[in-house]
Amino acid sequence: MTERISTESASPLQFPTDFPIKVMGRRVDEFAQAIVAVVTEHAPDFDPATLEMRASKEGNYLSLTVTVHATSREQLDNLYRALTSHPLVKVVL
Repeated sequence: MTERISTESASPLQFPTDFPIKVMGRRVDEFAQAIVAVVTEHAPDFDPATLEMRASKEGNYLSLTVTVHATSREQLDNLYRALTSHPLVKVVL
């Protein structure tokens, strides 16, 4: 008999939790606004005022750190999928 382990119970994270996500992309005017829109779609209580921004040394790329109050692994997985599939995003950590 094979026992199935749910993703929720296999996660080392305890929910709810504040979870930082780093999102990197080309430095274009609409990048930060686009990322905030995606994040708030999946985490409606996200406060855009907490967004941290850092430009690359040459100024061509922008790194954003968003900290969401995650309520489940499914929520984080959906958010990661939405961010990684966004055309302005290069990397999500």
